[in-house]
Amino acid sequence: MFDWFVAENKLAIRDWQTALSEMSNRNRAEVRSAVHSRIRRKVRGTTARPRLAVYRSLNHIYAQIIDDEKAQTLASASTTEKSLGVSTGGNVEAAKRVGQAIAERALAAGISSVVFDRGGYLYHGRVRALTDAARAAGLNKDEAVEAEAATEEPAAAEAAPAVEAKPKKRKAKEPKE
Repeated sequence: MFDWFVAENKLAIRDWQTALSEMSNRNRAEVRSAVHSRIRRKVRGTTARPRLAVYRSLNHIYAQIIDDEKAQTLASASTTEKSLGVSTGGNVEAAKRVGQAIAERALAAGISSVVFDRGGYLYHGRVRALTDAARAAGLNKDEAVEAEAATEEPAAAEAAPAVEAKPKKRKAKEPKE
């Protein structure tokens, strides 16, 4: 009985190690795809509030506003468009222009509120610049107000006069015997 138990534990450990090595050998695209599918299970675009999907490649950034109920793209913008006047699409400035363009096109189509789908990317850098620019251009106005209030709150705390703390009195150390 003891030998069977040891053999079963070795098999379980080997399976666990195999699973770990398979996870560590996944490339970034596979990991992003898995994260994106997890996000898509939670984020759905409706006719009333469509989904703003972002795709970020090394050289460009793309944004689409999608109605998932009708499976239809309502508006799109990317750095590959000549009309945006972007020389390179892989930087924050280009992402800001794409965010502004997608917001203008959404507002022209009668869309004022969207659900943001970051596409498995971290909400940082170009992805964040795109959404901040879209909010500043008038998309999701209620979120833009909340974001501004959150950034002003720490600034107000710094501007308030600090209460001077009394210096702590140190106890004299007694020598050990």
